[in-house]
Formats: sequence, structure tokens, C-alpha cells
Amino acid sequence: MNFEVQTLNNISKRGLKLLDENYTVADAVEAPDAILVRSAKMHDMDIPESVKFIGRAGAGVNNIPIDKCSELGIVVCNSPGANANAVKELVALGMLMSSRKVVDGVEWTKTLLSETGDVGAAVEKGKKAFVGPELYGKKMGVVGLGAIGVLVANMAVDFGMKVYGFDPYLSIEHAWGLSRKVKRSTSKEAIFKNCDYISLHIPFMEETKNFVDADILKETKKGLRLMNFARGGLVDDAAIKTALEDGTVAAYVLDFPNEETLKMPNVINIPHLGASTPESEENCAVMAVEELREYLENGNIVNSVNYPNCSMGVCNSVHRITVNHRNIPNMIGQITAVLAGHNINISDMTNKNRGEWAYTMIDVDSEVGDNVKEALKTIEGVTRVRVLK
Repeated sequence: MNFEVQTLNNISKRGLKLLDENYTVADAVEAPDAILVRSAKMHDMDIPESVKFIGRAGAGVNNIPIDKCSELGIVVCNSPGANANAVKELVALGMLMSSRKVVDGVEWTKTLLSETGDVGAAVEKGKKAFVGPELYGKKMGVVGLGAIGVLVANMAVDFGMKVYGFDPYLSIEHAWGLSRKVKRSTSKEAIFKNCDYISLHIPFMEETKNFVDADILKETKKGLRLMNFARGGLVDDAAIKTALEDGTVAAYVLDFPNEETLKMPNVINIPHLGASTPESEENCAVMAVEELREYLENGNIVNSVNYPNCSMGVCNSVHRITVNHRNIPNMIGQITAVLAGHNINISDMTNKNRGEWAYTMIDVDSEVGDNVKEALKTIEGVTRVRVLK
């Protein structure tokens, strides 16, 4: 079977090389089976009915209409952790810059060209204005212990910091990678009350909007240095402005500048460089392409943001049927009843759900005609049916 893939941005060649002769890749495709995207905005895009999969070569999916895709039975996957090391390194830079006043010092040094006299003497005289504390021995709080948060926490341990982590949804996989020296915090309030440095690594959604607000900043340890390399909406601009002005927050480093943060004192605005490394772009592309192939060729879902992750490996039966559907009662009964009505024997089956949506994979020992596929599509709540192999 041949698949057509549309690219909406420049996708790393290292990733695209994983697509063999069964794939046609172009930036303009009339009826693509899949779309690969980085930052292109898709909310106003007319998505063809042929699209079954959208792969985001990166972590954030704010540029993709997730709800619309779910309704159309389109699986959307991202690339979590592919840019983790790049972000971790930038967090380290942010911590050092905010602490040692490096940016202010560099800007001041540029002014010495307009002065007469001994530059060396001027440097020695003026450097005292840029004194800042070391990281060693300070308390570091990491909010969100996913792929990036774990690396940041472990890095802080290596810096000789006392590290505290907060993540009520910490997975077993990420817990295995966390240094045993990272202490568990039971609340975000405890992190803000006790830590000298805090780095945010949580997703932006309605529940986390303004995660750092006026209330939490009232309880914050004075002199906090806050790192935000996750998402801009996690920090309330008005609240952080007040905290910066009264000295509660000594410095705020963010990777998502806006009109307000550019006006604030003691803010280091970085132009969204978290994943801007060639290694990160390649890693994201490779992960997105591998997810694309798993879904189109085997029906397996990996790192989806709308449908549940689900895998049955490679199909060893005559056919594999996959059904994207709403998570409602008696769906499995209706699906199996259709197959039984057409004398189709099931050799293996799995069903997973994620909130409002669910996914069923069925390996069968019989040929599956178009009439079976059409019958499955008529079940209320079914959004897409595919027959593989």
C-alpha cells in the first residue's frame, strides 16, 4: 500500500529518510493520508477527509485543532521528550544568567567603548554591580517531572543543589529516571515557599492557566528566580510584574516573550529557543515519522494527544480492523455483532479509552469486504474505520 504525506513545515531530512518507497512526501498533496507539522497554524485549515494522522514534530499542539480532529477520527501525535536535552541546557543557562546578572553585565560592558581611559580599570571598578549568588547549595524546585523535568532535576542535583520535585501525575517510567536525591514535594505551595529557584515543566491547558498567580506569589520565598521554558500562559503577567517590582521575585526567565514581559524589570526574555537546536529538530522529526509509520502501517497509536495509546504489534492475522470511536457503552458489543453477522472470526482484540474517545483494534482470520467496513461506519459514535494488511 502506498501512502501520501503532506508536510506543512520544513521537516528534518533525517526523519523523512525513514519513509521508504511506499511513501510519497510533498508540501502540496490533494488527498494526504497524513500530515507532518511543526509550527504551522492549522485551526483555519480545511483538513481533507483522507487525513488519518497528524504528527507534530515537537511537543506543543496549540496550533492543531484537536477537538475537530477527534471528531473526524484523526489521530494527533506529538514528540514528547525529543527536545528534552535542548530545553534542559537552556534552563541551565537561564538559571545562571538570572543569578549572575550576566546579561546586564554584558550590556554594560558594551558602553565602555564610548569612554576614554583604561577599560580594564573600568571593568574592575564596575563589576561589583553585577554580583550574584552561586547555584551550589541553593534549593531548586521542579514543577512537572516528565521527560524535560526529570533531566532538569537531575542536572540541578549535579550542580550541588537541594532539589524538590512536584508532580502528582509522575509516571513510573519517568520516576525510574529521577535521581534518588530529588525530594518529593506534596504541593506547589511547598515548592514556592521553600525554593530559591523554580523551573516549570507542565503543559498549558485550562487547568494550568495562570498556574503562577498572585495567590501563590504571596507565599513565595523572597528573592525567587523563576524559569518558564514550558508555556507563556502558565504565569499571570500582572501577578509576576507586581512580584518583580516588590522584590518577591528577583528574576523571571521565560522563553515566550510578549508585550507585557518586555516592559518588566528583571526579566530575561528569550525568543523561544528551547528546541532550537539541529539535534532537537532531528529528534522530533524522527519520533513523529516513527509514530506516523506505526499508525498507518500497523494501526498502533503512540504518543497521541487525543486518542488513547494502543498497540498490538505487527498483525500476523489475515487483516487488522481499527475503529476510532466515542467512549460510550455497548460500543464493543455493536462492533463484534457486526463481525459475527458477517461470519468473521476474531483472533485478537484490544480496546483502550481516553476521556471522551476510544480506540478498538481487532485482528481477524477472515477476509474483510467493503460491506463490513461500511456496516461498522454506520454505528453511532464511530468516527473512522480502517482495514489494514
